[in-house]
Amino acid sequence: MEMNFISVLVAATSTLVVGAVWYSPMLFANAWMKESGLTEEQLKKGNMLKIFGLTFLFSVMIAMIMQVLSIHQFGALGMIGGPDYIETAKPSYAAFMADYGTVFRTFKHGALHGFMSGLFFAFPLIAINGLFEHKSWKYIFINAGYWTVSMTIMGAIVCGWV
Repeated sequence: MEMNFISVLVAATSTLVVGAVWYSPMLFANAWMKESGLTEEQLKKGNMLKIFGLTFLFSVMIAMIMQVLSIHQFGALGMIGGPDYIETAKPSYAAFMADYGTVFRTFKHGALHGFMSGLFFAFPLIAINGLFEHKSWKYIFINAGYWTVSMTIMGAIVCGWV
């Protein structure tokens, strides 16, 4: 089993699409700017190539680990030492993959893992930083909500794309 890099790239791109909607004036742009203490003028001064380029790179990293978290067969692969050891693995590995190689490889299952990752990883990380930065709960929920939605979509893409 190898990582599906096309699904990783699509999942990473989805974070930019979700962000364009989430942080738009029709949803949370005004509340987020107020809670973060930023103005439109300040935001326009940013180096957009750097911001979006690094955002995409970091999203690729998240999508790669999301694939491992949401596809259980990567666990079996890890138990034999990785892809370099498939040929020398015991017959039980081949039997397991023959029986369960595509089990739970659905968009729905991936979305569940993505949602749980957003709720139990992203939210606490953002909340901890927000608390130390003296940010409001509104700020924390806006950003954690974005990542929970994004990770749900990412999980669906990387797990369901067989």
